[in-house]
Amino acid sequence: MDLSRFPRRRYSVGPTPLEFLPNFTRALSPQGDGPNIWIKRDDMLGLFPGGNKTRKLEFLMADALAQGTDTLITCGAPQSNHCRITLAAAVKEGLKCRFVIEERVPGSFNETASGNHFMFRLMGVESLTVVPGGSNMAAAMQQVADELAAEGRKGYIIPGGGSNALGGLGYVACAQELQEQFFEQGVRIDRVVVGSGSSGTHGGLLAGFLGNHINIPIVGIGVSRDPADQEPLVHKEAQAVADLLGTGMTIPRDAVVSVGGYWQPKYSIPNDAMVEAVQLLARTEAILLDPVYTGKIMAGLIGLARQGFFKPGENVLFLHTGGMPSLHAYERELLA
Repeated sequence: MDLSRFPRRRYSVGPTPLEFLPNFTRALSPQGDGPNIWIKRDDMLGLFPGGNKTRKLEFLMADALAQGTDTLITCGAPQSNHCRITLAAAVKEGLKCRFVIEERVPGSFNETASGNHFMFRLMGVESLTVVPGGSNMAAAMQQVADELAAEGRKGYIIPGGGSNALGGLGYVACAQELQEQFFEQGVRIDRVVVGSGSSGTHGGLLAGFLGNHINIPIVGIGVSRDPADQEPLVHKEAQAVADLLGTGMTIPRDAVVSVGGYWQPKYSIPNDAMVEAVQLLARTEAILLDPVYTGKIMAGLIGLARQGFFKPGENVLFLHTGGMPSLHAYERELLA
């Protein structure tokens, strides 16, 4: 899959590490009869302080700059990692940035919150518009763009999570990066576990694996929806990425696999399995997860391992998509 015809801003130097987790593997399967857990450290990508949105923004920012924008507009929840990294990209490029914040859990927005919200203020977000959960986010962002236009400015709308076909190219690039690392490090991976939310990472990675003939199944752990609602979104995203690249490839519907339940009771609301996952990885490998996304994704991996979903000795790769700053907004829940 040829990405060279798409403009790209580079915010990271070199590939992110691909590492084996020996202590975590032993803690997960003390008898040695479980899977071997590996990790792809996309929490170490560029733009403070790393995470999967950086890969998407490399392509989205190139497009924004080519269009002469002066202000980025995007949306997310009150502790959105995507908003924080979009703001970091704006600062890096000398642009302004405005957010539409969706209060998905009533009463969850706090003007003086810690975590990512603190980062929003520290890095100088120009404005925040808070709307109720379930609002039409595309319309709300377009209203912000119209307000900017009335001031003689030019806004560029980036969808939630950076999840569109152009942003999805970031995870086609990740698939190619992984393929090279597997070869150079002599690593055989049997299955990949990834978060599945706005669908850009899951869909882009799937398109990249299929298009580059990487025959490794991908399992998405839902962070906001169960499979019946999530899998059609991922399939649509993967097909859009393949179409943008002009591959002529049809994404098989059965290539989209996701697991639900681990995000409940609600998006961003802590649960016991998430707390265990965050504590276990921190205390075995000194690697931090976040409560909203990666903590629940790792909880899904742990749950699947305990259910016997993975074969003994299988090499399972966990894609760490970042999100560490939001930990500070959940200290009480994580240390209870």
